Amino acid sequence: MAPPFRSSGLARARSAIAPRSSPRRFASATATSTRRENTEPSAASGKACAHRALRVRTSSSPLRCRTNICAPTILPGSIEDSLKELKLDYVDLLLVHWPNSKIPLKETMRALAKAKRDGLTRHIGVANFTIALLDEALGLCPEPLATNQVEFHPYLDQSKMLAACRRRGLVLTGHCPLGRGRLMNNPVLADIARRQGRTIAQVALRWSIQQRDVVPIPRSSAPGRIAENIDIFDFALTEDEMARIHALKRPGSRIANPAGRAPAWDS
Repeated sequence: MAPPFRSSGLARARSAIAPRSSPRRFASATATSTRRENTEPSAASGKACAHRALRVRTSSSPLRCRTNICAPTILPGSIEDSLKELKLDYVDLLLVHWPNSKIPLKETMRALAKAKRDGLTRHIGVANFTIALLDEALGLCPEPLATNQVEFHPYLDQSKMLAACRRRGLVLTGHCPLGRGRLMNNPVLADIARRQGRTIAQVALRWSIQQRDVVPIPRSSAPGRIAENIDIFDFALTEDEMARIHALKRPGSRIANPAGRAPAWDS
């Protein structure tokens, strides 16, 4: 089945800017509502919700639980604490932030599913999972997953992961879509930005959303930058411009690769 959204559809959707995230290190959140709903969303609407809620990221992000608190006996309390600090009833999306070999994935997925069933989150997903770990999580989780949040920018080749997410009906949420500033002096992006009358950041973000099932989540606390990051839905890159940006992939470009936490990435 075709996904329920395309980049053109995104141009018609606007979400409210989320509140600033919790100061706690283990989690931050983006939520577009504080109202509990009795109706259970479908898997398709889950994808649309993940797309809507994550597309407009400011200094916040989906509620992410550190893997050392994802045991079934610890996770519920940590989520409740975060929701109290955020003054929310629930979040739209709850993610396991990193895989952890010290905690059985089956336990983590069950705890994540229970959080959804208890009304603490509308949708659930994972982050920084390889394709093999993603398949394992999908097989173990009693509830459908909406997304895998991974690093995604023009320098890093994530074509295999994107194809895997598409085959499994998941959204790829892209963190570090601007390469943590590494893209800002790229001459190819600068040339395209000049031709389009846009900034380099806008061109890089447009490159992401113009690929089906990709949701970039740029991070900024500056109101001007936030507005700039959102203002990418009234222009399109040409096929040639998309190809030029695709060609920027280079080895050794992964940024988020913490020792002792990162998995053995897909080659």
